[in-house]
Amino acid sequence: MELKFGDIQETALIPLAIKASETARPDARIKDLKAKEIIEALGVDVSKYDPFMSHEGVVARTIMFRDTLKELIKEYPEAVCINLGCGFDDKFIQVDNGKIQWFDVDLPDQIAVRRKVYSDRERCTMLDGSALEDYWIGSLPKAGMYIVVMEGVLEYFSKEQVKTCLNMLCDSFEHGYLLAELHSPFLEKNGRHHDAVKHTNASFGWGTKSGAEYIPLEPRLQLVSETSYNEEMKKYTIRGKLFALIGKNMNNRLAVFKW
Repeated sequence: MELKFGDIQETALIPLAIKASETARPDARIKDLKAKEIIEALGVDVSKYDPFMSHEGVVARTIMFRDTLKELIKEYPEAVCINLGCGFDDKFIQVDNGKIQWFDVDLPDQIAVRRKVYSDRERCTMLDGSALEDYWIGSLPKAGMYIVVMEGVLEYFSKEQVKTCLNMLCDSFEHGYLLAELHSPFLEKNGRHHDAVKHTNASFGWGTKSGAEYIPLEPRLQLVSETSYNEEMKKYTIRGKLFALIGKNMNNRLAVFKW
């Protein structure tokens, strides 16, 4: 594998390191053999990207996004699914029903690195694209339903960038669902203290108390559901249960929108 430590953006290292270490556990709640392979190939210590609370959060969001996607795909078994800002994430193998068409979309430099460890597969294609520009949309097939996944992406956007992204999606697809990771105003203000992100040069963008704050930016959207990662995290550990009480409105959420 021709991959060097500097090839990977530091924010992408966080979920990679966490998925790899969780996969290695005998009682793993999620399995990501590719993440484990990538981390092992890098041959560097990534433990600083894998603190306890971030570990539990990434495991929770992986489970929640997977399960929500599976339910939507049951309803729309021939949907076109777009993992927008995919990084090294491989949701396709978690949810494939043998019919969906899947596109892993990210900026050209990220896709170039992704191609070092992934290959295009039947019904699963990598594509250069931006969450803020629509130049790549024409490469997608026509479909009755589009399902867009944005995990760990919008939290780094300004309010204006979020609006640009939402407007583009609703302009481009007549009908769609958006599964988005949202974060709080608290994290926007205190991101430099985040247990994993503080080890990177990244900073958090616009935080919201509710996904309802997205609707004025794009009135074609409807908020279908919104669930804190606490709901999954509290199932596993005492610290997860405590954080669900103490940090009730501080954790990230999975919001589902439709239009």
